Amino acid sequence: MLRHARELLAVRSPLDAELIVSEILGSWWGHRVAGGDVEQVIGESLVDHARHAGTPAALALLTGMAYLGTPRQAAKAERAALELMGRGVARPGWADRIGMVTPEECFVSRDVYDDQDSVVCTYTYGGAERHALVVLVDRNKAGAVRQHGDLSARAPSSGMVRDAWVSSQVDKLLDHCRREGRDNPLMRFEQLDPRDTKAMLRSALALTDETDDPPVNENFGSYHAFVRARVGVLPPGGRTPQPPMYGRDRRATIAARFLASSEAEDLSDRSAASHCVDRIIDYGCAHDFGRPLRVSPIKCEMFLLDWLPRKVLLSASEQEAVPHVLAAWVRWAGKRTGLPEEGVRATLDAVWDATAKFAEAYRDPSAFGLDRDLVDRLLPDGEMEALPRRAFALPFLSGTHRRSGGHGSVDLSALDPADTADRRIMLEFEHPGAAEEHLDAHERLTVRLWNGDPPQLWETAQALLDVGFERHEILHRLIEVLDRCGHDARELRKALRVLRHEAPPE
Repeated sequence: MLRHARELLAVRSPLDAELIVSEILGSWWGHRVAGGDVEQVIGESLVDHARHAGTPAALALLTGMAYLGTPRQAAKAERAALELMGRGVARPGWADRIGMVTPEECFVSRDVYDDQDSVVCTYTYGGAERHALVVLVDRNKAGAVRQHGDLSARAPSSGMVRDAWVSSQVDKLLDHCRREGRDNPLMRFEQLDPRDTKAMLRSALALTDETDDPPVNENFGSYHAFVRARVGVLPPGGRTPQPPMYGRDRRATIAARFLASSEAEDLSDRSAASHCVDRIIDYGCAHDFGRPLRVSPIKCEMFLLDWLPRKVLLSASEQEAVPHVLAAWVRWAGKRTGLPEEGVRATLDAVWDATAKFAEAYRDPSAFGLDRDLVDRLLPDGEMEALPRRAFALPFLSGTHRRSGGHGSVDLSALDPADTADRRIMLEFEHPGAAEEHLDAHERLTVRLWNGDPPQLWETAQALLDVGFERHEILHRLIEVLDRCGHDARELRKALRVLRHEAPPE
C-alpha cells in the first residue's frame, strides 16, 4: 500500500489524490476478519505502519486518510501526519486543498418504474476543478437483501448503493441526463434538495455497508471512502421519505378494490385470485419498502422467479392463477400510479416471459415425494423458505414416543411442531433423559431456527453441514454462541460469522 501511495507524489490535483487514497482504502472494504473490525485491524494498522515508515509517500497517504478514513483512522492519521511534518518530511503540493470541496447542486436520473436512481452531485474546490459524483441507488436489490433477511435492525427505506464513479465532464454529463429525461418516456431527470440527497445517500450507503457480500459493482470498493466523504459534506437537515404503513385492513381494502375492477373481471377462480393478490400486496409492503402498487419488469420477475418459489406454499390452483393475477394487477396498479403505457406494456411482456420459467422455478414439495401433511405441519404460515431449517430443527415428526415415568406413549405424527407444548415433547424424544436445563437450551435454539431469527443462524448451520459437522454437534455449537452473546444481535452476527469458518474436527 505504501508503494501504491508513491503515486500521490506525482499528482497535482487534490481530486486525483483523493481518488488514489480512496482506492487504497477500498482494497480491504467489504472483507471480514475473525474477532475484529477490518477497518481497525487493517486500516489503523496501516496508519501505524506509515508513521513508522516516515517517507514522503507515507505522509501523503496519512494526509489523505485524515480526510477519507473512518473517524478513528482520520484522528490517528492526522496525529501521525503532524508528527512526520514535525520531523521535516516534505508535504505533497495538494495537501492544503484536499477535502476543501464545496457542494453545488444535486440531481437524479430515474426510471419511471422507480427501480433505480442515478444521483448526481457536483462539487468544486473553491470554484475550480468542478466534478460530479454519480451514485447508483438500487431498490430492487435492496428489496432482495431485505427478503433474504440480510438487514440489521435498522433498515433504510431508500434502497442501497450498488455503484459509484466520478466525472470531470460535468456539463456533458448533465446535458446527457437532461436529453434522456426529455426524449425517453421511461426516464425522468429532476433536481434534488442537497439536504434530502444527503439523507437518502447516507441511508442507502448504510444498507450497503451492513450487508454481507453486498451486490455491488466490482470496482465499488475503490470509491467507497470517496463517496462517504462527499456525502458527508452535503448540507444536513434533510429527511429520508418513510414508507407508508399498510395494516391488515388497508391491505384488504386494496385487494377488494382490485378484485372488483374491470382488470380483474376475467379471473375465473376468484378464491385463487384472492390468495394471489394478497401475496402480491404482501410482497410490495414487506420487500419493496411499502410500495405494493409499484410495478416494473424487474420487480415482477423477482416476485415470480425468486420470492414465490422460495417463500410461499401455493396450491395447484394458485400456481396456475398467479401469473394471470399478476398481469391484471400490473394493468390495474399501473393505471393508478400513472405509469406510462410504454411501461405497462414492458412490464406485461416481462410477466409473460417469466410465466414459463415460473413453472420450472416453483418447486412444490409434493413433487419431491414429501407428504403434504408433513409439509403443512412444518409450514402453517406457508413460508416455503422455512421448510429446510424447520426440518433440521425438528427432524422427528413421526413414530411413537414412550413418555418417561410410565406416562404412556405419544404419536409424534399427531403433534403440532408450531405448538410450544408439542414441540417440547419432540425435543424430549430426541434427548431422552436430558436435564430440563439442557432441553431449555435446545428449545430456545429450535424457536430461533423455526422463526429464522436471525437468518445467519441457519446460514451458519448449512455452512457447518457442508464442511462435515454432524447435526447434533452443530446444534451444540449454535447453543453455545447463543448463550454467550445473549440478546446482543450485533455480537451474535459476528460470532456466527466466525463460527461459519471453523474447520471440522479430525
